[in-house]
Amino acid sequence: MSLLQLINPPGLYDPEPNGYSHVAIVAPGSRLVLASGQGGEDADGALAADFAAQVRQAVDNMVVALAAAGAGPRDVARLQVLVVDHDMGKLETFGRELSRLWGDARKPACTLVPVSRLALDGMLFEIEATAVVARCARRSSPTRSSRSTDELRASPAGDPT
Repeated sequence: MSLLQLINPPGLYDPEPNGYSHVAIVAPGSRLVLASGQGGEDADGALAADFAAQVRQAVDNMVVALAAAGAGPRDVARLQVLVVDHDMGKLETFGRELSRLWGDARKPACTLVPVSRLALDGMLFEIEATAVVARCARRSSPTRSSRSTDELRASPAGDPT
């Protein structure tokens, strides 16, 4: 068994069109990586103006946070997403970002929680991730990587080196 298995059991509806899996199974002896909620702020703390830009920046920030712990998108077992004034258009925007990041691969388990507001004025989206890596996964430097999110996504386990 791999470190992480994502499944959609018979008897439950197919969640793949909505961009998630029903169950994430973590192998014994794995190490969990818990990335706190990432919003749509850039490295200078400036918040993107619109929902789509915030979602893209927040997802990119999540990739950077995971890489700092030796994890990447394919290691994510579960996401929790907070969306201000959620509607189907926002769900579609989020789904496009999941597809950008995971492509045709099975998406992690995910809970989307509609909320009335988030921590910062103007913040519309927040995403947190739980990833699974081998106990011996190498930690990267705690400093911010100069590689782009696309480069991190393409490297094994988001390896920032």
